[in-house]
Formats: sequence, C-alpha cells, structure tokens
Amino acid sequence: MYIIESYSLAVIFCIITMLCWGSWANTQKLAGSKWRFELFYWDYVFGIVILALVFGLTLGSTGDAGRSFSEDLFQADSKSYTLAFVGGVIFNLANILVVAAIAYAGMSVAFPVGIGLALVLGVIVNYISEQKGDPLLLFLGVALVVMAIVMDAFAYKRLTKTNQKNPKIGLLLALAGGFLMSFFYFFVAQSMSLDFSQPEGGKFTPYGAVFVFSIGILFSNFVFNTILMKNPIEGKPLKVTDYFEGRPLVHLVGILGGIIWCVGMSFSIIAAEKAGPAISYGLGQGATMVAAFWGVFIWREFKEAPKSTNTLLGGMFLLFLIGLTLIVYAGS
Repeated sequence: MYIIESYSLAVIFCIITMLCWGSWANTQKLAGSKWRFELFYWDYVFGIVILALVFGLTLGSTGDAGRSFSEDLFQADSKSYTLAFVGGVIFNLANILVVAAIAYAGMSVAFPVGIGLALVLGVIVNYISEQKGDPLLLFLGVALVVMAIVMDAFAYKRLTKTNQKNPKIGLLLALAGGFLMSFFYFFVAQSMSLDFSQPEGGKFTPYGAVFVFSIGILFSNFVFNTILMKNPIEGKPLKVTDYFEGRPLVHLVGILGGIIWCVGMSFSIIAAEKAGPAISYGLGQGATMVAAFWGVFIWREFKEAPKSTNTLLGGMFLLFLIGLTLIVYAGS
C-alpha cells in the first residue's frame, strides 16, 4: 500500500485535507437551492463510500509496504471493525446536528461553536491517545485558530441579522454536534496501527479503517437521515421517492461533494503516522477558514457588509495562518 515517508509530505497531505473539508460544501450550492439538503446528503454519503473503496483498491493495494486492502479487511479483529464503524456513526450524527444548529441559530452561532469545540476537544483527545508533537506550540496554534473562528462569527453577525428561530435550541445542537465531532477521528485512529510499514495484527491500515468508517456513515444514514426527512427542520416532510426526482447532474454533484470530503479524510488518516493524530486532525479542522475564503472571495458573501468588516476578516485570516504555522512546527 502507499504510505508517506516524511513529515513534510504528511503536512502537505494535512493541508489538502483542510482544503477538501473546507470546500466540499460548495457542491451543495452548485446542486441548487431547490434541492433539499436531506436529499443532497444521500449522494454525499454515497460519494464518501465510493472514494473510500476506490482508494482501497488502488493506493491501498499497490506497493510492497504494509498490507494490501483486501488482506487488511480480512485480518482485522472485531474490536477494530467496531471502532472504525462507530467512528462513522458518530461523525454522521455530529454532522447532521451541526447542520440542524445552523438552521435554528444561524451560521454565526452554530458553526464557530460546533466546529470550534470539535477542534479544541478533538486535538486534546487525539494528543492524549498519541502524544506526538510539541504540546506548547500545538495548543497555542489551536488557540489562535479558535480565535480566528470567533472573528469569523463576528464578521457573519455584521453581514446580516440571522433569522434565529430558537437560538437556545440551536446552541444546544451546536454543542452536542461539536462534542460528538471531536471524537469520531479518535475512534478511527484507535482502530488502526500507527506503524503502517509493519502494521500490528488485528488492526487496520488507513485504507481499511476509512472504508469501514464510510460504511458506518452509510448504515447510520438510513436511521438519521430518514428521521430528518420525516421530521425536517425546514420545509415539508420528504418521501423516499423524492430522491429519484433529482436530475442526474444534481446527483453527481452530491456524489462529488462526498468524494472531496473523503479525499480529505483519507489523506488525514494516511498522514497520521508521521504527523500524529492530533496534528492531522487539528490541521484538517482549519477547514473553517477555507470555507470562509470561499465565502469571501468566490461567493462574495460579504460584498454588502460594512467596510469595518474587512478588519475582522483580515484579522481572521492572519490569526489562522499564524495558528496553522505553529501547528505545523509543533510536529517538526
């Protein structure tokens, strides 16, 4: 299987993860405002499973290092399967809760609270499990990224007064989603051997872990998203048949979104051996700023905002870059 040989390449993979995790949501915009999120989400999940399988059959099945993808799946024990699968279930529920929080309290409240909490707790949990990197630089970098996320929230508040249906419920949903989001990566990392060249028996290599993780997302989606379709946060309840009314191009865009996200997840897990789970996860969750970049410079979401908002946006990107640099140096 393909493995990373240097820390510098691992950092590049983590940066690609950040770009992917911060960019996949653009596909939801491309799918169109009339195509409901619940229906888009099915294709997004299918895309995650497809990419995990393709990477397993290609990158996970080439070269002499480690184990092949098929061998990896057959030798793993029930504990490793359970950990990776549960990681997928936790991620899926967390993702849906954060989306629900945005609908109730708006982006400026839900996203910084949910993803900010996930970033802080996730780095702490993953660092405790595998203490790799300078803790002072790592946590200082994380603190600066969190400050950047807070500035992002203030910028969104200046842009528009969010239609807050019930901010208290939204805040609780964001906290619950962020708390769960901080643990999914830990479960996947625990299912793997962090020596990819000579992996421990019974544990997964990255490709097997990500594939079983994706199956956890798929299976849990039949529960979580079905409930969401019947009890939507906005709009009328949806039927299964509504999914088949979408045009082929709309479905392909949703699948592309899942593929983009899963490229990021796969690269993050592949980088975990050299960078450590905490740094891999921490860099990946900098995706919030990548999403802000798309909103500011591509979708022009702030063109109607007061000029003073530019100061917040400039400070946000500056803190993010400094925090990102510290996280990278923490593992060097």
